[in-house]
Amino acid sequence: MKPVLIHTHFHRRKTGVTRSIENVLPFFDDDFETYVYGSNIDGNKITTSKLKSILFSDLKTVVHCHRNNEIIGMLWYRFLGAKFKLIATRHAETVPSGLTKYLLKKADKVITLIKSMSTNLGIDNTLIAHGVRVEEFVPNPEKRLEKIKQDNVILNAGRVRKAKGQLVLLEAAKVLKEQKNWALVIVGKVDKPLFLEELKTITTKHEIENQVYFVDETRDIISYYQAAKIVVAPSFSEGFSLVTAEAMSCECTVIATKNVGVHSQLITNGKNGYLFEAGNSPALELLLFKLMKNQISHLGKQGREEIVQNWSAKKEAQNLIELYKLW
Repeated sequence: MKPVLIHTHFHRRKTGVTRSIENVLPFFDDDFETYVYGSNIDGNKITTSKLKSILFSDLKTVVHCHRNNEIIGMLWYRFLGAKFKLIATRHAETVPSGLTKYLLKKADKVITLIKSMSTNLGIDNTLIAHGVRVEEFVPNPEKRLEKIKQDNVILNAGRVRKAKGQLVLLEAAKVLKEQKNWALVIVGKVDKPLFLEELKTITTKHEIENQVYFVDETRDIISYYQAAKIVVAPSFSEGFSLVTAEAMSCECTVIATKNVGVHSQLITNGKNGYLFEAGNSPALELLLFKLMKNQISHLGKQGREEIVQNWSAKKEAQNLIELYKLW
């Protein structure tokens, strides 16, 4: 019988972490009986009763956790006598708390996503970058978004909060005022309503409120990538930046902050995308202007080539399988 692999997901909504798990699940089936335990995630779900029957059996079992509460839950089963291999992925680039470090040290293997995270964690770890389902995240030049009046779309996707750089983006977006057939669409969950009001105030200040659209988080993010000509990732910090990789896979021209998350590993400036210093709104404005006026090249095809060759979910899954099998 094949060994068992269980990915945990104790979160009340879908996030980038959720997508990163869902992306790799199909590639494990040849090697493992694969399950997910938790809520708000697609996959072969198991009940708590089924989980216990596996953990307290003689089956070779790997449990892969992604958050502190998941690790705590699995450590409780270990305390009760369950035997399984515990893998933990660190998804945040920030310095881990004392509790997080303690929990990570209890795992058999710790995974990090980017070089800086791996170097700075202070715990022995294995670097395995996220991948994209390149067969799903594909270009579709004919895609249009309902309720968007303009023909050309600039997209920003992800959480809407200060660390993600939307204030910088909207200051740069004043360039839209003279480009009436371009829209900026910001898709994602708003952390604080007051921050959204601050963003809307900027659109009014620059007289672009009819060209900027705020959309709540959606499961159909692929449609937004496909409809966008340009995707901007202006964040100040990232655990990885799956949005950037997904956008590149859909042949969007991506503008991203230099040395944040995996941006500078994904993008070679001027060859398969564009980089700018975090917080530098004038530099971003200039890049947007030049792309809208076709003064510099749109690099979507080159971006997709990079993802297909080096950042696929299949490649990530293969690296994970190698780690899982280190009994």
